[in-house]
Amino acid sequence: MTGTIVARCGLAAFALGWFWISEPAAAIQLSSAQEALYTTVSIFPPSTASMTVCYGFVCRRREMLDFTAADRAALSKILGTGRSSATAERAAVQKAVIWFDRHMGPIIGTDKRVANADFRARDDKHNFDCWDTTRNTTSLLLVLQDWGLLKHHVVGDPHYRGNPLTLQLPHNTAVLVDRSTKTEWAIDMWTRGYAEPPDVKPLAQWIKED
Repeated sequence: MTGTIVARCGLAAFALGWFWISEPAAAIQLSSAQEALYTTVSIFPPSTASMTVCYGFVCRRREMLDFTAADRAALSKILGTGRSSATAERAAVQKAVIWFDRHMGPIIGTDKRVANADFRARDDKHNFDCWDTTRNTTSLLLVLQDWGLLKHHVVGDPHYRGNPLTLQLPHNTAVLVDRSTKTEWAIDMWTRGYAEPPDVKPLAQWIKED
């Protein structure tokens, strides 16, 4: 069920009052499943110059990341290390996600975040749930793609897993698709703590995990 919006990440679900931010210019073209990541929480999708960073569980808290020339240079340098192959590019994407985590952590307080956070952590203001990490990672990847920094991959639709019959709890992830093999790769930072490399694994493997 690619792109399905289903509650949890741990066990978190909230009835929230959403608000709109001012619309950025130069919006990036999205699939319907990608677009749903943003419309379901009433935020605008990333643009070529900025993205909304979600935190606090299900995007209850948000902060704008306006990319500076220095940010773009840093990310271009990171992605430049992955030009030689799809494997190298996925490793570079891991480093780009770490850059994002370290860049935003001191600003929004998520430098205190823990792996697998949900409402049971009792610290929503310092944490992401998997809704937040899926939106944030997808947004970052879309910006990198629009800047022409992804050579071997395209940004796929976010993906959901969860099967109550086998006690598999619901979870969501951002996805990259290998241009050559069409293999889908989960890019999942929710399962890792602050500034740790996100999980990067075949989506077919990720779907089967607990």
